[in-house]
Amino acid sequence: MSIATKTVLMRDLEAQLGRILTAEILGKAMPVIGDCLAAYEIEQVADPDRNEDLLDAFMAAKEVEGRSAKTMERYRYIIRRFLEEANADTRHVTVYHIRAYLMNEKKRGISDSTLEGIRCVFSSYFGWLQKEGLIQANPCGNLGAIKCQKVVRQPFGAEDLERLREACGTQRDRTLLEFLLSTGCRISEVCALNRGDIDFQALECKVLGKGNKERVVYLDAVAAMLLRRYLAGRKDANPALFLGRRAERLLPGGVRAMLKRLEQVTGVWNVHPHRFRRTLATNLIARGMALQEVAAILGHDKLDTTMEYVRLDKQTIRNNYRRFVS
Repeated sequence: MSIATKTVLMRDLEAQLGRILTAEILGKAMPVIGDCLAAYEIEQVADPDRNEDLLDAFMAAKEVEGRSAKTMERYRYIIRRFLEEANADTRHVTVYHIRAYLMNEKKRGISDSTLEGIRCVFSSYFGWLQKEGLIQANPCGNLGAIKCQKVVRQPFGAEDLERLREACGTQRDRTLLEFLLSTGCRISEVCALNRGDIDFQALECKVLGKGNKERVVYLDAVAAMLLRRYLAGRKDANPALFLGRRAERLLPGGVRAMLKRLEQVTGVWNVHPHRFRRTLATNLIARGMALQEVAAILGHDKLDTTMEYVRLDKQTIRNNYRRFVS
């Protein structure tokens, strides 16, 4: 039998026998029981119905808290996959089950950063079950964070942006590129916008972000000018702000495909929507905007998240230092 299965079985036996045996007798009995069980192959059988009931309860709680549908889908997939592969009953999962699963995932080539994300999902799930009194102990309690190599994600440089602008083959592509750079919107937020969401007088628009949280983002003069021209040149009645090739609402896959084409044509590496968010955040901080204000524009609840987007060059840091100390 596996270490995890034996641990669960021995824990349950000790709890049950502890009700009828004295501590002295129990202390002598458990090693004997353990030696006897070691000679047998024992497999724990999960209760899929019970597992699903607990998972549904957790999902309902997260939905009430306002988690996005994408986050909920990710949580359900990770937890369900773990329980199926571990063949474990949720109420009897131990840290050994989780460590074994994470180790197998690591052997499959899963990165440490992804494994840490999975660990955080487990910690959230089992921590919630413990708080609700549905399990006795959180098996992630003694599971430390997985150290990940810090990868420095660079924003676009001025030359990169000019090469991308020159490579845009249509009015829509150029407008979309400037819109991403000006607003720092997520790809899903851009695709959900309608023409009526844009306030050209105030040069701003309201977007619905993660967790159904509404915020205001802003257009610079260039993005606003290009957007006016793009919309004025359209002959359709579609309310969507940006359209795909078939005159239907542009979808995230279409945005990624457009940016991928620009990457291939220009040779600029790693062209994706989040890099535009990072570029905006870095530029705003470099020009003196407060971190809290940048976080509000990006839709971040935590300043630590915003800091991960910011990449200041050494010259900017040196100049600011001289300015503040002189």
